[in-house]
Amino acid sequence: MKQAIIALFGFLLFGIADEVFGHPGSGIVVDRRGNVYFVDTGSGVWKIDRKGKLTRLSGPAYHWMAMDIDGRLANVTLPYFSSGGATVTRVGGDPTLLLSSDFPVTVGSDGSLYYPWLSSGKQLQIFRLSPAGTTTILKTLPANTESGPLRWLNGMASGPDGSLYYTENKAIRRITPKGEITTFIDNIMLTGCDSVPEVGAHLGPYFRGLDVDAGGSVYVAATGCRAVLKISADKKVTTVLRASSPWSPTGVAVYGSDVYVLEYFHTPGDNRREWLPRIRKVASDGSVVTVAAIER
Repeated sequence: MKQAIIALFGFLLFGIADEVFGHPGSGIVVDRRGNVYFVDTGSGVWKIDRKGKLTRLSGPAYHWMAMDIDGRLANVTLPYFSSGGATVTRVGGDPTLLLSSDFPVTVGSDGSLYYPWLSSGKQLQIFRLSPAGTTTILKTLPANTESGPLRWLNGMASGPDGSLYYTENKAIRRITPKGEITTFIDNIMLTGCDSVPEVGAHLGPYFRGLDVDAGGSVYVAATGCRAVLKISADKKVTTVLRASSPWSPTGVAVYGSDVYVLEYFHTPGDNRREWLPRIRKVASDGSVVTVAAIER
């Protein structure tokens, strides 16, 4: 995925099911200069510069994040839904961060903002907000999948060819530039998965934040298995990172040959101050280093 449109996204969506509440965010992006921005659900927004300096930014403690790298959405009215107060908020400039409270977001190569929403009693739809300020329905998603009713998405990302990718608990889907929905991968059987607080076994690998590199490989946080997976365009699956309890990844961002991973200290309950985030970097040689960690 182009560095300018890295986005990813997390959980806590729509407030329509108990299992949706009480989970850390997954927003992490990297700008053209290599600065890393991430969401801290217990505190707000943080920046890590190229020298490793950690700075707290103004902004709400939401769950998802995208980046309007060229400011093409600067003058549009961002989504707001009175039902539950779901909203997207701008933070900063150069780049402008787009923080979402209740649904995943991504900015495509066309400069548009893409996001899902479920109207009362209807099917989940993907909306496109263009730089001109026009909102249209890109795609109505199936009412049901192999896992049951489709009521929310966990994450969204834009691909280099204009495709959109999104995660469900057990599958990654792709919307092609022609608007066709395909299954990128599903029914992955992972070994070594153990219990993650507040993540039930019925969620499977529990795919959350994802990103797509220039070659079409998808990197995804499998939160239910404490892992980050790389899935090549020809569907070869490789585990690139494993976290140890109580940590588990929630989001990823690709920058060149490096992968930045947002992990959270997972605890039972809904005390967000206890959910401590950290950022780890996976280099092309497979080495892993901790770039930053938040303490309270």
